Amino acid sequence: MKNEVLYIVVPAFNEAGNIDRLIEEWYPIVERHKGNGQSRLLVIDDGSSDSTYEMLTEKAADRVLLETFTKENEGHGPTLITGYRYAIIKGADWIFQTDSDGQTDSRDFEKFWDARNEYDAIIGNRALRQDGAARVFVERVLRMMLRLFFGTVMPDSNAPFRLMKRELLEKYIHQIPEKYNLPNVMLTTFFLYFNENVKFTEISFGPRRAGINSVNAGKIVSTGWKALKDFYQFRKDIKA
Repeated sequence: MKNEVLYIVVPAFNEAGNIDRLIEEWYPIVERHKGNGQSRLLVIDDGSSDSTYEMLTEKAADRVLLETFTKENEGHGPTLITGYRYAIIKGADWIFQTDSDGQTDSRDFEKFWDARNEYDAIIGNRALRQDGAARVFVERVLRMMLRLFFGTVMPDSNAPFRLMKRELLEKYIHQIPEKYNLPNVMLTTFFLYFNENVKFTEISFGPRRAGINSVNAGKIVSTGWKALKDFYQFRKDIKA
């Protein structure tokens, strides 16, 4: 088996309180699966107003497998899409995504990696969440909407812990607009709707370790209304 290239894609916005732990936990994983030195921990700063990007550039100075850049603030979804497309262009064999807030556990990664040859995507299932009842409710509503519009049934639509084969991600990422807010939701939906070889695996999911979540109740409601329109359009496009 060839030495496969892994890109770990992490969006970051005002995460100065979490950057140290993020690098401490995830950089050793990229070193372990370095892919002839081509693998990368890619942390994309989404126009932070704190010292997130400065901390990242400082840490990248002596970590050759850590790559970072900054961009204008567009939100979590567009930043993810930027990272996915970048990893594809750079020739990653496998693309893994997690978030920078410390809610996921890097110790869950190896069971995903060990199963990679059996599936084209392995997606986390946050069976026990510690990030509040409101977010659990939003995820439940999302899954109900996806079942209504697409007939898909899934345990978790938006988990920020997923390992995807480059070819699979490349197949669907261009169907998602660059500024779309919920790319992981639609990727999960496409994978299931088109019967791709996907597995859901239970992961740990704790509370945010530091900082303040930038998504408030108003944004959740706004995103929900927009999602209704988007799902309707996606379904029309699929059936066209």
